[in-house]
Amino acid sequence: MKNATHSLHHCLILLACLMLGNSAQAQDPAKSKFLKGPARAQMGAIGQLEVPVGFQFLDGKSTRELMKAEGEPVSGQEQGLLVPTNSGWSVIFEFSDMGYVKDDDKDKLDADKLLQQIKEGTEEANKERVAAGNSPLVVIGWELPPKYDSTSHNLEWAIRAESEGRPILNYNTRLLGRKGVMEVVLIVEPDRLKETLPEYRKVLAGFSFQTGQSYAEYRPGDKVAKYGLAALVLGGAAVGAAKLGLLAWVAVFFKKAWKLVVLGVAGIATFVKKLFGRRTDRQE
Repeated sequence: MKNATHSLHHCLILLACLMLGNSAQAQDPAKSKFLKGPARAQMGAIGQLEVPVGFQFLDGKSTRELMKAEGEPVSGQEQGLLVPTNSGWSVIFEFSDMGYVKDDDKDKLDADKLLQQIKEGTEEANKERVAAGNSPLVVIGWELPPKYDSTSHNLEWAIRAESEGRPILNYNTRLLGRKGVMEVVLIVEPDRLKETLPEYRKVLAGFSFQTGQSYAEYRPGDKVAKYGLAALVLGGAAVGAAKLGLLAWVAVFFKKAWKLVVLGVAGIATFVKKLFGRRTDRQE
């Protein structure tokens, strides 16, 4: 984990070389776990994603297998990994069946207060990181304060952080549905966020919940989450589980956040390296 930036560098090279891997894929499609666009990727009974040309999608089962192979914790709710074939960023999808999240607090999202809570939680979680031999994570501030779209029912935010002086940034999107939330994280180098966002948003527009699963299809009697939008920013279910205090839920939250922030930069790079490394061996 200490070599996150170094690992990401390898990831960028491997992703750039993916075009070469496509030739092996064409020769023997059965050996490739990636679904190559244009295609429609199914995420079980939850939703689907239109994978455009120039992108490849790894399903939830294969994503979990890669994570387990690297000793990373899995929730069992990973839905897939999307990577472009000619650029160094990726998107990971995970569904949380927390129920219908009411957006009553959409006009009450206090960015300053939320950031302070996240900083306090990070300081507490750093004790575990250091004890485990990992470098502490320092929260710098919002790259994008929490923003909710009442039409699409999407919540997004981005926090800039650093570890050992190296910048870390994940762009978070939460797609609210009838029975839960699709958690989407854009994993990208901080200095490439601005140029990546337009393409990322275009790709994300290709996601849709299955019939009967959209936010607008809520029906009285459906399971309702015990918390709102602000809690999603602070860790979702970890916050509302049992009215836990900050220090009680922070360990749960940052165990997951560690996966999305540091695993996102270093671990996903390892997964891609491992997968494409095997493909290179076959080519040789």
